[in-house]
Amino acid sequence: MIEPAGQHTVRRHNSALVLRAIADGPGVSRAGLAAATGLTKATVSTVVDRLIAADLVAEGEPERRNGPGRRGTVVSLSPTGPHGLGIEVGVDYLAYCLVDLTGEVRAEQVRLADNRTPEVFERAGEFLRAAMKEAEALGVPVGGVGIAVPGLVESSTGVVRLAPNLGWRDVDLAAELGGTFSVGNEANFAALAELWHGTGLPDFVHVSGEIGIGAGLVLGRSLFEGVRGLGGEIGHLPVNPQGPRCSCGAHGCLERMAGQEEILRLSGADSVDDLVRLLEDGAPVAVSAVREAARWLGIGLSTVVNLVDVPAVVLGGTYARLEPWLREPLLAELEQRVASSAWSPIHLVRSPLGTGAAVRGAAASIIRDILAAPDVPRM
Repeated sequence: MIEPAGQHTVRRHNSALVLRAIADGPGVSRAGLAAATGLTKATVSTVVDRLIAADLVAEGEPERRNGPGRRGTVVSLSPTGPHGLGIEVGVDYLAYCLVDLTGEVRAEQVRLADNRTPEVFERAGEFLRAAMKEAEALGVPVGGVGIAVPGLVESSTGVVRLAPNLGWRDVDLAAELGGTFSVGNEANFAALAELWHGTGLPDFVHVSGEIGIGAGLVLGRSLFEGVRGLGGEIGHLPVNPQGPRCSCGAHGCLERMAGQEEILRLSGADSVDDLVRLLEDGAPVAVSAVREAARWLGIGLSTVVNLVDVPAVVLGGTYARLEPWLREPLLAELEQRVASSAWSPIHLVRSPLGTGAAVRGAAASIIRDILAAPDVPRM
């Protein structure tokens, strides 16, 4: 039996409706919100008062409009309201990003660290506490924490079922860190960041190359995660069955053929910065290494494009930095292998967020949750 909605449910629904209208149309008055939401002016006024009390919105200058009549006061998302904190546990680094309700980045930091050790949980916990202290120093509340990890994260439980490059299997990261967090795959968070704050394309596959390779698939402005949230593991597509053994146990996975470590090995570079310098100088070995990676990446991506008919590929992470040298050979491979390319060319885009996409997506996901289900006081 379906129970009728109680007052609290209705109040939260109306608050979310008004918040979304404010987020979608900055610079709107209470009267404008009533017109946008279909709620009465009295209801909107009550809701806005509740949202102000919760520091979710703030009133500012009179609205700008032409014509006679009294101008209303603009209602906007509050920059001092609850913030989203994103943490990324990469294979060789930790990162955090603090964003406000508008999605503005208030603080961020990256710390290099080898996280393939048992001390990773203690290290990540200390990093999380440092991020919380940064928010406290800024005088802003943290409304939630999202954690991005390079592995298979079960959406129903938040358990990291497998993160081969970290050596994790069935890890309850929230329990390890002693808190309530939103844990997700780093490639999925990166794709959401691209959707919300990056390219804004409605349909694309975002592929990021670090030590591993991850992909996030966005269709119709929504993230497609698979039935259990375990999709997007493009790095473990078998592109060369006779290739080297991967950390997942299989042979010839895409990340072994086109991942960051393989590119560095073939180029003789010590780091991505070193590799970029070699490429800028036109070093033949470096250029050849990137072109070889582009070939294997094209093989893997063409499988995705042929399967789901996605029209755009967004290069993120290390691939965003290498895009000037990846573009031509990668497009050539895609044009050869994608069946629809003759009449529907693939749109290849360099991510404007680069290596910061995943941690920003983790932080922004908290903001999205707050806006979708705001906790507002009774008046």
